[in-house]
Amino acid sequence: MDIFLTNNLTNKREQFVPRDKKNIGMYVCGPTVYDDPHIGNARPLVIFDILFKLLKNKFPKVSYVRNITDIDDKIIKSSKEQKISTKELTEKVSSSFMEDCIFLNCENPTHQPKATEHIDLMIKMTSQLIQKGFAYENNKHVYFEVKKFSDYGKLSNKKLEDLIAGSRVEVSDNKKNSEDFVLWKPSDEDEPSWDSPWGKGRPGWHLECSAMSKKFLGNEFDIHGGGMDLIFPHHENEVAQSRCANDTKVVANYWIHNAFITMSNEKMAKSQGNILKIKDFKNKISGQVLRLALMSAHYRQPLDWNDKLIKDCQNTLDKWYRIYSSNVKSVQVTEDVLKPLYEDLNTPGYIANLHQLYEKASKGESKELFISACKFIGLLNEDNEQWEKYRKDKALISETEINSKIDLRNKARADKNYKEADKIRDELSDKGVLIEDKDGKTFWKFK
Repeated sequence: MDIFLTNNLTNKREQFVPRDKKNIGMYVCGPTVYDDPHIGNARPLVIFDILFKLLKNKFPKVSYVRNITDIDDKIIKSSKEQKISTKELTEKVSSSFMEDCIFLNCENPTHQPKATEHIDLMIKMTSQLIQKGFAYENNKHVYFEVKKFSDYGKLSNKKLEDLIAGSRVEVSDNKKNSEDFVLWKPSDEDEPSWDSPWGKGRPGWHLECSAMSKKFLGNEFDIHGGGMDLIFPHHENEVAQSRCANDTKVVANYWIHNAFITMSNEKMAKSQGNILKIKDFKNKISGQVLRLALMSAHYRQPLDWNDKLIKDCQNTLDKWYRIYSSNVKSVQVTEDVLKPLYEDLNTPGYIANLHQLYEKASKGESKELFISACKFIGLLNEDNEQWEKYRKDKALISETEINSKIDLRNKARADKNYKEADKIRDELSDKGVLIEDKDGKTFWKFK
């Protein structure tokens, strides 16, 4: 069965045809480590983890590269605000990021390069662009001259004038043209810097990914991924500088982008004050619940984050764990079950298949296939005891409070205040507790 992906370079759904079937190359833009990752950052982590799993299932070797940007203006600004060094900040946030990946049950990429470990390659690429006439130096700054690259705007599918009008372009007297973007800039005395032919300084953000993707995947590779917010200017600029430096007609053959996460249909953003960090969920729910929620909508569609979504995913996993056993042998997931993933990573369709498999498994049919299919997509990664312990440890209500509520309900029933008794039952249900009256006693369990 062939894999189909929506390619933003052509704005079409296309069959995935690898450059080399024996070695697939995929580069995904990773975090800029200036602050703890949020739910918006988590979506591409999960989406491209699933794509990585799908590709590995079909091809003998997949090289997945996800960078860490550990030098950037945001990092410098944040380190000054926190009064710590950029090194201390980036190490702290990078550690938090790796913990979040484990929490979400994401596999490690094949390579995870840091920008600061590849400055020499960025300087080399900048020099090449100057030599070839695509870049210029002025007052210790080096800029890429956008007008020299005729395909600029092809990835965004927009004209240069429209792109500039719809974005925040850095204003500088050092530029020849307003649309030109920085490849190298000087650093202040209290900022990180590296020696270069243009003086002490640091690279531009866009340059970092071009240098690192070339090192690990070559001048041309199969897939480049990231969030939709990166299409312009980041990915557009990557294409320009990489193609011009490497004399190629493409960088990646397929450009895959996930849509935003919204809250009450508003984009998640600091300016909106609605940022939810991944670490904020760790004391409340399992990472599996978060992972299932992140794949509940198609990756190209906005995902609206709300309490109902989390509750539904929690209930789904609770149900699935009732028939899960870690002793069940793993089996090959069949093509008909995987089919939605082959169709442009249709995760909602795959989840629908899991629900159907669950119904069969609950009747004693295809239990091995159901569990293997869940594990394929990164779910059911704990045994039953771990899951139950986690549920009790993270319960929204303590056992003492549950028993107290039951006593109040029993009193209400004795007083024939059935409205109050039903209200207490509903309150317990909302907090994940089911109660059952049997033989004059009340029993309870977590859903």
